[in-house]
Amino acid sequence: MTTLTNETTMRIRALERTDLRNIHIINNKAETMRLWFEEPYESLDELTSLYDKHIHDNTERRFVIEANDTFVGIVELMSIDYIHRTCEIQIIIIGGFSGKGYAQKALKTGVDYAFNTLNMHKVYLWVDIDNAPAVHIYKKLGFKIEGTIKEQFFAGGKYHDSYFMGILKSEYAQKEKMIK
Repeated sequence: MTTLTNETTMRIRALERTDLRNIHIINNKAETMRLWFEEPYESLDELTSLYDKHIHDNTERRFVIEANDTFVGIVELMSIDYIHRTCEIQIIIIGGFSGKGYAQKALKTGVDYAFNTLNMHKVYLWVDIDNAPAVHIYKKLGFKIEGTIKEQFFAGGKYHDSYFMGILKSEYAQKEKMIK
């Protein structure tokens, strides 16, 4: 659990079936899904089926972000590769909660989990080059742009260039030492 202010407590916990209604709302917002390079189309039945299919999948971990017991967003570790020790991280903070520090704290918690619990060697992500607020947060946590991929994703009726960003466990540990 992380305290953001004297009054707001943020908590990260495993995704539960009872969270699917909130995820369904996120997954059907065009402006949100555009940032994840996905189509904003998913029925609640489809989402429930996907949840059931992936509940025991060791290649992903999904966490709910809450502030004072209110759903704020999700952070996910995807494509977890136990041979090469890499995984992708994704995060969504819903509308009224963005810009309040939740993304940075939740992302840090997700990266900590990847490195310190799953023993990953590298955590990476894809981000639209025009998503400056997200790029800023990722860089602040130590992610580096490893490349620009031209017209990598099609969303919102057009192709988007994307940064591929990553951080190694050793870089993250060094950054953590400097903070302490």
